[in-house]
Amino acid sequence: MIKESTLSPDAATVREVVPAGDYWMHVVRKGQTFRILDLKGNQAADTLFYSAADPAERYSAIDTIMAQGNVYLTAGTVLMSSEGNPMLTITADTCGRHDTLGGACATESNTVRYALEKKCMHACRDSWMRAVAEHEEFGLTKRDITHNINFFMNVPVTPDGGLTFADGISDAGKYVEMRAEMDVIVLISNCPQLNNPCNAYDPTPIEVLIWD
Repeated sequence: MIKESTLSPDAATVREVVPAGDYWMHVVRKGQTFRILDLKGNQAADTLFYSAADPAERYSAIDTIMAQGNVYLTAGTVLMSSEGNPMLTITADTCGRHDTLGGACATESNTVRYALEKKCMHACRDSWMRAVAEHEEFGLTKRDITHNINFFMNVPVTPDGGLTFADGISDAGKYVEMRAEMDVIVLISNCPQLNNPCNAYDPTPIEVLIWD
């Protein structure tokens, strides 16, 4: 569902551009709103969410899909935790659909999906591993990398229940906006994938904004 935001970027307390292939890690406090902005179009932002109070509680694709009865995320979706608690609510969305099934790219999946020689290519899991290593204050390790959301990524479900990775449906300037229902650690990998049509084979920067 397309729903535009009423918030002005000029009023944001945080505005950070995240280059393609880099990560962004930040605590978003309860009641704050944050936006992921697709600056150039067709970029995928692979995102993990954790409770800041207890990172063992984190975003759950299973609970979110079950609660809303839909595999796609958009305005009005409540992102549920592994403990069945609301973590964030999508309050605005100008893309219209986001993937919660396709998972994140990794060196292993690159070899399965594409070719053995693609294993050395940078992947979202690499970005997350670097983030948790460089930010020990969050208390996360590689064992905490679980369900993620692929914002702006187009992964249609086939009639027989399979998944396909298709051309992105986002465009330059489109965004998704969420209100935090608890203090959350947000970890984004701005996907470096060069083999996936969801990135238009050309990874580009995103911008992240936060409002109090």
